[in-house]
Amino acid sequence: MLPKTTIITGGTRGIGRGIVERFHNDAWNIVTCSRGQRPKDLNEKIIWEQADVGNPKDADRIVEKAISTFGVIDLLVNNAGIQVEKNIMDSTDDDWDLIIEANCRGVFNMCRASLEHMTKTGGSIVNIGSISGNASDPSMALYNASKSFVHGLTRSIAVDHGPTVRCNAVCPGWVMTEMADVVFELASNPEVAKKDALSRHPVGRFGKPEDIANMVAWLASDESGYVTGQLFTVDGGLTAASPINPGLF
Repeated sequence: MLPKTTIITGGTRGIGRGIVERFHNDAWNIVTCSRGQRPKDLNEKIIWEQADVGNPKDADRIVEKAISTFGVIDLLVNNAGIQVEKNIMDSTDDDWDLIIEANCRGVFNMCRASLEHMTKTGGSIVNIGSISGNASDPSMALYNASKSFVHGLTRSIAVDHGPTVRCNAVCPGWVMTEMADVVFELASNPEVAKKDALSRHPVGRFGKPEDIANMVAWLASDESGYVTGQLFTVDGGLTAASPINPGLF
Protein backbone atom coordinates (compact mmCIF):
# COMPACT_ATOMS: atom_id res chain seq x y z
CA MET A 1 0.00 0.00 0.00
CA LEU A 2 1.38 3.42 -0.99
CA PRO A 3 1.89 5.96 1.80
CA LYS A 4 -0.65 8.74 2.12
CA THR A 5 0.20 12.40 1.63
CA THR A 6 -0.44 15.36 3.89
CA ILE A 7 0.18 19.10 3.79
CA ILE A 8 0.81 20.56 7.25
CA THR A 9 1.16 24.33 7.43
CA GLY A 10 3.30 26.01 10.07
CA GLY A 11 5.53 23.02 10.68
CA THR A 12 8.45 24.87 12.23
CA ARG A 13 7.71 24.56 15.94
CA GLY A 14 5.09 23.98 18.61
CA ILE A 15 1.91 22.19 17.67
CA GLY A 16 2.72 22.21 13.97
CA ARG A 17 6.07 20.54 14.51
CA GLY A 18 4.45 17.96 16.76
CA ILE A 19 1.96 17.09 14.01
CA VAL A 20 4.76 16.85 11.43
CA GLU A 21 6.72 14.46 13.64
CA ARG A 22 3.67 12.28 14.29
CA PHE A 23 2.85 11.86 10.61
CA HIS A 24 6.51 11.29 9.74
CA ASN A 25 6.60 8.50 12.32
CA ASP A 26 3.43 7.10 10.74
CA ALA A 27 5.24 6.99 7.35
CA TRP A 28 3.16 9.61 5.54
CA ASN A 29 4.51 11.75 2.71
CA ILE A 30 4.70 15.27 4.14
CA VAL A 31 4.81 18.75 2.66
CA THR A 32 5.15 21.45 5.29
CA CYS A 33 5.86 25.16 5.23
CA SER A 34 6.54 28.34 7.13
CA ARG A 35 7.48 31.93 6.43
CA GLY A 36 10.89 31.25 7.97
CA GLN A 37 13.79 29.03 7.01
CA ARG A 38 13.72 25.25 6.91
CA PRO A 39 14.54 23.87 10.39
CA LYS A 40 17.99 22.32 10.38
CA ASP A 41 16.76 19.26 12.27
CA LEU A 42 13.83 18.53 9.94
CA ASN A 43 14.08 15.07 8.38
CA GLU A 44 15.38 15.29 4.81
CA LYS A 45 12.49 13.20 3.50
CA ILE A 46 10.02 15.92 4.49
CA ILE A 47 9.40 18.47 1.74
CA TRP A 48 9.73 22.07 2.88
CA GLU A 49 8.34 25.17 1.21
CA GLN A 50 9.12 28.66 2.45
CA ALA A 51 5.80 30.37 1.97
CA ASP A 52 3.16 32.70 3.39
CA VAL A 53 -0.18 30.90 3.29
CA GLY A 54 -1.93 34.27 3.45
CA ASN A 55 -0.70 34.83 -0.11
CA PRO A 56 -2.95 32.92 -2.58
CA LYS A 57 -0.03 32.29 -4.96
CA ASP A 58 2.02 30.74 -2.16
CA ALA A 59 -0.91 28.56 -1.12
CA ASP A 60 -1.32 27.38 -4.71
CA ARG A 61 2.40 26.66 -4.91
CA ILE A 62 2.32 24.48 -1.79
CA VAL A 63 -0.59 22.46 -3.14
CA GLU A 64 1.00 22.14 -6.58
CA LYS A 65 4.21 20.89 -4.94
CA ALA A 66 2.32 18.14 -3.14
CA ILE A 67 0.44 17.12 -6.28
CA SER A 68 3.48 17.17 -8.58
CA THR A 69 5.56 15.17 -6.11
CA PHE A 70 3.06 12.65 -4.74
CA GLY A 71 0.06 12.85 -7.09
CA VAL A 72 -2.60 13.34 -4.42
CA ILE A 73 -3.45 15.15 -1.20
CA ASP A 74 -5.10 12.89 1.35
CA LEU A 75 -4.99 15.33 4.25
CA LEU A 76 -4.62 19.08 4.75
CA VAL A 77 -3.78 20.31 8.24
CA ASN A 78 -4.15 24.08 8.64
CA ASN A 79 -1.99 24.84 11.64
CA ALA A 80 -0.17 28.07 10.68
CA GLY A 81 -1.28 31.02 12.75
CA ILE A 82 -0.18 33.93 14.91
CA GLN A 83 -1.51 35.89 17.86
CA VAL A 84 -1.58 39.55 18.85
CA GLU A 85 -1.89 40.26 22.58
CA LYS A 86 -4.15 43.33 22.56
CA ASN A 87 -7.74 44.28 23.27
CA ILE A 88 -9.77 45.77 20.43
CA MET A 89 -9.17 49.41 21.44
CA ASP A 90 -5.42 48.92 21.40
CA SER A 91 -5.43 46.95 18.14
CA THR A 92 -4.26 48.79 15.04
CA ASP A 93 -5.15 48.35 11.39
CA ASP A 94 -1.80 46.63 10.96
CA ASP A 95 -2.68 44.18 13.74
CA TRP A 96 -5.95 43.43 11.97
CA ASP A 97 -4.20 42.81 8.66
CA LEU A 98 -1.61 40.59 10.33
CA ILE A 99 -4.14 38.35 12.09
CA ILE A 100 -6.61 38.15 9.21
CA GLU A 101 -3.84 37.41 6.71
CA ALA A 102 -2.43 34.47 8.67
CA ASN A 103 -5.30 33.03 10.69
CA CYS A 104 -8.24 33.60 8.37
CA ARG A 105 -7.09 34.19 4.80
CA GLY A 106 -4.33 31.59 5.16
CA VAL A 107 -6.80 28.85 6.14
CA PHE A 108 -9.18 29.96 3.40
CA ASN A 109 -6.43 29.99 0.75
CA MET A 110 -5.15 26.53 1.64
CA CYS A 111 -8.63 25.02 1.78
CA ARG A 112 -9.65 26.53 -1.55
CA ALA A 113 -6.48 25.38 -3.30
CA SER A 114 -6.65 21.87 -1.84
CA LEU A 115 -10.35 21.37 -2.44
CA GLU A 116 -9.80 21.73 -6.17
CA HIS A 117 -8.09 18.34 -5.98
CA MET A 118 -9.79 16.78 -2.96
CA THR A 119 -13.28 17.11 -4.39
CA LYS A 120 -12.16 14.80 -7.20
CA THR A 121 -10.10 12.29 -5.22
CA GLY A 122 -11.47 12.51 -1.68
CA GLY A 123 -9.65 13.56 1.42
CA SER A 124 -9.82 15.17 4.83
CA ILE A 125 -9.15 18.65 6.19
CA VAL A 126 -8.26 19.31 9.82
CA ASN A 127 -8.13 22.93 10.92
CA ILE A 128 -6.43 23.92 14.15
CA GLY A 129 -8.92 26.12 15.96
CA SER A 130 -8.80 26.98 19.66
CA ILE A 131 -10.85 27.05 22.82
CA SER A 132 -10.28 30.80 22.39
CA GLY A 133 -12.73 30.69 19.49
CA ASN A 134 -15.48 29.64 21.91
CA ALA A 135 -14.49 31.42 25.14
CA SER A 136 -12.38 34.54 24.83
CA ASP A 137 -9.01 35.11 26.46
CA PRO A 138 -8.40 38.64 27.81
CA SER A 139 -6.38 40.99 25.60
CA MET A 140 -6.61 38.63 22.61
CA ALA A 141 -9.55 40.18 20.76
CA LEU A 142 -8.41 39.64 17.16
CA TYR A 143 -7.00 36.18 17.85
CA ASN A 144 -10.24 35.09 19.52
CA ALA A 145 -12.26 36.36 16.56
CA SER A 146 -9.97 34.72 14.01
CA LYS A 147 -10.39 31.30 15.62
CA SER A 148 -14.16 31.70 15.56
CA PHE A 149 -13.80 32.23 11.82
CA VAL A 150 -11.84 28.97 11.53
CA HIS A 151 -14.59 27.11 13.38
CA GLY A 152 -17.31 28.50 11.11
CA LEU A 153 -15.36 27.77 7.93
CA THR A 154 -14.79 24.21 9.12
CA ARG A 155 -18.53 23.56 9.34
CA SER A 156 -19.21 25.19 5.97
CA ILE A 157 -16.62 23.05 4.18
CA ALA A 158 -18.05 19.90 5.74
CA VAL A 159 -21.57 20.80 4.60
CA ASP A 160 -20.64 22.01 1.12
CA HIS A 161 -18.11 19.34 0.15
CA GLY A 162 -19.25 16.13 1.82
CA PRO A 163 -19.33 13.23 1.37
CA THR A 164 -16.16 13.43 -0.76
CA VAL A 165 -14.28 15.60 1.73
CA ARG A 166 -14.52 15.55 5.51
CA CYS A 167 -13.56 18.67 7.48
CA ASN A 168 -13.11 18.97 11.24
CA ALA A 169 -11.30 21.25 13.68
CA VAL A 170 -9.20 20.54 16.73
CA CYS A 171 -9.50 23.18 19.46
CA PRO A 172 -6.48 23.05 21.76
CA GLY A 173 -6.44 24.48 25.25
CA TRP A 174 -3.22 25.37 27.05
CA VAL A 175 -0.48 23.62 25.09
CA MET A 176 2.96 24.56 26.34
CA THR A 177 4.52 26.34 23.39
CA GLU A 178 6.16 29.75 22.94
CA MET A 179 2.76 31.26 22.10
CA ALA A 180 1.33 30.09 25.44
CA ASP A 181 4.28 31.51 27.36
CA VAL A 182 3.68 34.92 25.78
CA VAL A 183 0.07 34.95 27.02
CA PHE A 184 1.08 34.14 30.60
CA GLU A 185 3.56 37.02 30.46
CA LEU A 186 0.59 39.38 30.09
CA ALA A 187 -0.49 38.63 33.67
CA SER A 188 0.60 40.88 36.54
CA ASN A 189 2.22 37.81 38.09
CA PRO A 190 2.95 35.21 35.39
CA GLU A 191 3.98 32.46 37.82
CA VAL A 192 0.80 32.80 39.86
CA ALA A 193 -1.26 32.89 36.66
CA LYS A 194 0.37 29.71 35.36
CA LYS A 195 -0.10 27.93 38.69
CA ASP A 196 -3.76 28.92 38.80
CA ALA A 197 -4.30 27.79 35.21
CA LEU A 198 -2.68 24.44 35.91
CA SER A 199 -4.93 23.84 38.91
CA ARG A 200 -7.96 24.21 36.62
CA HIS A 201 -6.98 21.18 34.53
CA PRO A 202 -8.61 17.95 35.77
CA VAL A 203 -5.85 15.91 34.09
CA GLY A 204 -3.27 17.69 36.26
CA ARG A 205 -1.02 18.99 33.50
CA PHE A 206 -0.84 21.34 30.53
CA GLY A 207 -1.04 19.97 27.01
CA LYS A 208 1.83 18.90 24.79
CA PRO A 209 2.04 19.18 20.98
CA GLU A 210 1.73 15.41 20.69
CA ASP A 211 -1.67 15.55 22.43
CA ILE A 212 -2.98 17.61 19.52
CA ALA A 213 -1.12 15.49 16.97
CA ASN A 214 -2.83 12.37 18.31
CA MET A 215 -6.29 13.87 17.69
CA VAL A 216 -5.29 15.03 14.20
CA ALA A 217 -4.05 11.52 13.41
CA TRP A 218 -7.37 10.02 14.46
CA LEU A 219 -9.34 12.53 12.37
CA ALA A 220 -7.15 11.60 9.39
CA SER A 221 -7.83 7.89 9.85
CA ASP A 222 -10.63 5.67 8.57
CA GLU A 223 -11.75 5.24 12.18
CA SER A 224 -13.26 8.74 12.04
CA GLY A 225 -15.02 8.15 8.73
CA TYR A 226 -18.43 9.11 10.17
CA VAL A 227 -17.11 12.35 11.66
CA THR A 228 -17.29 15.70 9.87
CA GLY A 229 -18.13 19.33 10.63
CA GLN A 230 -17.16 18.97 14.28
CA LEU A 231 -15.00 20.93 16.71
CA PHE A 232 -12.97 18.71 19.03
CA THR A 233 -11.83 20.36 22.24
CA VAL A 234 -8.54 18.97 23.53
CA ASP A 235 -7.85 20.90 26.73
CA GLY A 236 -7.32 18.49 29.60
CA GLY A 237 -10.83 19.20 30.87
CA LEU A 238 -10.23 22.93 31.36
CA THR A 239 -13.50 24.10 29.80
CA ALA A 240 -15.50 21.32 31.48
CA ALA A 241 -15.11 22.97 34.89
CA SER A 242 -17.11 25.80 36.42
CA PRO A 243 -15.39 29.17 37.00
CA ILE A 244 -14.70 28.10 40.59
CA ASN A 245 -11.08 27.04 40.87
CA PRO A 246 -11.11 23.34 41.86
CA GLY A 247 -7.61 23.74 43.26
CA LEU A 248 -9.10 25.71 46.15
CA PHE A 249 -11.16 22.73 47.38
